[in-house]
Amino acid sequence: MGHPPSDSLPVSPAPGAAGAHRIAQITLDEATILWRNADVEQERRVAIYDLIEENSFKPLRSAERGAPGPYHLHLSVTDGRLVMDIRDTGDVLLETLLIGMGRFRRPIREYFAICDSYYQAIRKATPAEIETIDMARRGIHNNAAELLLERLDGKVDTDFATARRLFTLICVLHIKG
Repeated sequence: MGHPPSDSLPVSPAPGAAGAHRIAQITLDEATILWRNADVEQERRVAIYDLIEENSFKPLRSAERGAPGPYHLHLSVTDGRLVMDIRDTGDVLLETLLIGMGRFRRPIREYFAICDSYYQAIRKATPAEIETIDMARRGIHNNAAELLLERLDGKVDTDFATARRLFTLICVLHIKG
């Protein structure tokens, strides 16, 4: 009873990290994603690739019950909540986390707006203008990653870089077109 492989990147754990608390595969609910353009698709690919290459992800309840990882993570949005299905490598459901998205609405909206400005700027703005917009984009992204870390506190031990990449994927799930 697995998830469709359409958006997954199965990757073997790094050498010596067979039992590491990390995400080894991530999938996004294709039914949630209503529309995406080439820029968004590239952001999604890069975020998934970077996340699989290097991450720290320890679901606390699963780890307490003896599930050492690596984990398969499936992200979707249902009824205004982020749903994080955490499975083992045999596709057995370990736990499901539900995170209310209300506090993320503004950061997601701001991130979309600044990304639009950035994509337009890279086509016609000066390098200085692009750098200014990119700095603002990174700032919004960093603040949202901090918010995600707060929301995961007590549920998942993770690091800033992993939270940052997860926020990118959460944004992909919120694109309405």
